Amino acid sequence: MVHISDGVLPGPMLATGFILTAVLLYYSLKNIKAEEIAKISLITAALFVASLVHFPIGPTSVHLILNGLAGILLGRRAFAGVFVAITLQALFFQHGGLTSLGVNALNIGLPALLAWQLFEYRMHLDSPRRDTIFGSMAGGLAVLASVLMVSLELLTMGEAFKEISIMVIGVHLPVILLESVVAGAAAGFLARVKPEMLAEQQTDASFAR
Repeated sequence: MVHISDGVLPGPMLATGFILTAVLLYYSLKNIKAEEIAKISLITAALFVASLVHFPIGPTSVHLILNGLAGILLGRRAFAGVFVAITLQALFFQHGGLTSLGVNALNIGLPALLAWQLFEYRMHLDSPRRDTIFGSMAGGLAVLASVLMVSLELLTMGEAFKEISIMVIGVHLPVILLESVVAGAAAGFLARVKPEMLAEQQTDASFAR
């Protein structure tokens, strides 16, 4: 439901989506290191597989998105992982479309980057559960942001899409809760047993590189 299909959005919006996606891909892949490839590939595979597990809700079904968890684990590389995952989803399972690929990448990838930035604020909390707390917040808010972006885009298409845009939000409320729990549990567990799996702490210097 967070994938917008071909033929729904107007050309200017689709073109803007591709332009912004290209900019964020450059940012995401800049100065990438060979040793990062395995981790990125693993998380990208998880994003891809998540779309195959559907949960029926009312007249439709939803699936896990995991963009918040991707941000927690990959940092700025999360956008590239999201882009590859949704490209494969569009090619093999027609989730979304190729002309709407740029917009869909923004809808899922940009919240992943926001989740990463939110997760970094855990360092300001003096609590042994800070990774779980901020992981949970990042996981839930990433899905919420994605859903709101899709809903707003559909609303721009006129009154005919109003009910659909509202339904998109409603059916994803359980997903937001579930992903909040999953991301929080994963972040807390990894912080204890394998902290190197979490995204590296961002520094001012790293922005300049």
